[in-house]
Amino acid sequence: MEDNLEQFHTESIPDKVETEKRPGFLRFVIDVLETLILSVILFAAINTVSARIRVDGSSMEPTLHSGEFVIVNKLSYKFSEPMIGDVIVFHFPRDPEQEYIKRVIGLPGERVEIRDGDVYVNDRPIEEDYIAADPAYDIISEVPEDSLFVLGDNRNNSSDSHNWGPVPLDFVVGKAVFVYWPPTEWGFIDHPPVAIAAP
Repeated sequence: MEDNLEQFHTESIPDKVETEKRPGFLRFVIDVLETLILSVILFAAINTVSARIRVDGSSMEPTLHSGEFVIVNKLSYKFSEPMIGDVIVFHFPRDPEQEYIKRVIGLPGERVEIRDGDVYVNDRPIEEDYIAADPAYDIISEVPEDSLFVLGDNRNNSSDSHNWGPVPLDFVVGKAVFVYWPPTEWGFIDHPPVAIAAP
């Protein structure tokens, strides 16, 4: 009788341990799945309202430098219109797979002229304290109603609208707002209101 009782206890102990382990393992699996699902949702939400790009080249110096990483607000122009002086990210019209970053100089329907190192919008000169040097080229461009005229701040070392024309509004990704890498360059990107001389 005692032998049978001991055998009964010996067989029942592993079953009890196994029963206790299962809920703990299932809880762990559920926690992992919940974390993964939440991460995917957050990632999708962040990508809906923002983008991240790497500055490649010197065309936006001294405002932005090659190798910096920038956060782009993709909702900026859902609720407002671009303004002269805004730094924007857009799909390159000649190769939409590429993304460029430049400054808005001409709005839809405006006339942009560059002559003798000065930029004119609708025949009025604009003041630009953010450029590396005065442009060493001349150009006249009538901006279509559905487009923007953009230039790099490093005017004489930039591939921009003075080379390949205006950017369709549909190609605009958003407004560049913040440099987040490297840490030494953290900060908001300057979008100064551009002063246009009175007529």
